[in-house]
Amino acid sequence: MTEQQMTDMVSLKKGDTVKGTIVKIEDNQAYVDISYKYDGVIPVKELTSLGGDNAADHVEIGQEVECRVVSINDNKEQLILSKRAVDSENAWEDLQAKLDSQEVLEVTVADVVKGGLVVDLGTRAFVPASMVERRFVEDFSDYKGRTLRVVVKELDRENKKVILSQKDVLDREFETNKKQAMENLQVGQVLEGTIQRLTQFGAFVDIGGVDGLVHISELSWTHVEKASDVVKEGDKVNVKVLKVDPSAGKISLSIKAAQPGPWETSANDFNIGDIVTGTVKRLAGFGAFVEVAPGVEGLVHISQISHKHIGTPQEVLKEGQEVQVKILDKNLDEKRISLSIKETEEAPAQSASEDKAPRPARSRDKFDRGPKVDKIDNPNVSLSNEGLSFTLAERFGDKLDKFKK
Repeated sequence: MTEQQMTDMVSLKKGDTVKGTIVKIEDNQAYVDISYKYDGVIPVKELTSLGGDNAADHVEIGQEVECRVVSINDNKEQLILSKRAVDSENAWEDLQAKLDSQEVLEVTVADVVKGGLVVDLGTRAFVPASMVERRFVEDFSDYKGRTLRVVVKELDRENKKVILSQKDVLDREFETNKKQAMENLQVGQVLEGTIQRLTQFGAFVDIGGVDGLVHISELSWTHVEKASDVVKEGDKVNVKVLKVDPSAGKISLSIKAAQPGPWETSANDFNIGDIVTGTVKRLAGFGAFVEVAPGVEGLVHISQISHKHIGTPQEVLKEGQEVQVKILDKNLDEKRISLSIKETEEAPAQSASEDKAPRPARSRDKFDRGPKVDKIDNPNVSLSNEGLSFTLAERFGDKLDKFKK
């Protein structure tokens, strides 16, 4: 033993910091050679801030450690050391620097607890469940032992609180990748993507490290009540790029636009004059829209709904009603089909009273003097074109004679 080592042994006292090598491990403690006259002992609770029952979970034989003297009793050859105390003190200074720089750290998950993950950084650090991934994770049971890339989110030395976040790292990388990906995207491109998550208004699709939104109206050519009716997370889909907005960081995609539409696949099956079965989808003041194939709707003009006069389509039709319609005309380029309901039905026979109904009086123009008499200058003028069997003179002649006398 050197003279310096002899001096160290004499001056060793409680609170000193010493370095040594692990030489033996028992279930609840580790033995350390610090070049003293006997080995020091680190109880398992002084090995790490995480605690535990087995010292071998935290150190191994041959490992060099730095410890603080907790107590020393040469009479009983008892030297109690704490690795945790030194690690914790060093950790706070290092963590503050990491918080300031937002440097990415690689850490190993030591334990899974309620609400998140525990990490040993010389002091106990916590990764809340909401800060582990960019997506919601329901079960963290297989995260123990995993390596995470985190940044220090929050420090509170007084309360010994360290909060870490992997989500911040992933978000940062996502935005970088998104910016690069958006620079390469072009409207009209058709790409393969993976359904990442579903919402009430559509589905987010990963198209190579960046997510785009497929609005619920763009999921299918048929009406979709909710996204889960047609897709699920993990599905591989082809999408067409509808819009790219780098300033807002938004990408609009369409699944239906990447597929042949119903007008391309179904409308050619219909010919003018065909009578087919359809479903009333919508009613408007000018007519009814009837779906004759999934995604293919045609218009039945109000004049083609019924043989009898109607004021509104609602008088004889309702949404969801199944009807027979005749194809009157079609224009595939403009995606229009004209339909008729009344031409699938036999016109009702006219009743006798309808046959003898008087013709409507014709309107007079400014040159038509007709039978109207505004002023009678000649008492012998007939009152109508049909001719009356008497004149005014005949009707009032006897009275006129009195005035002549």
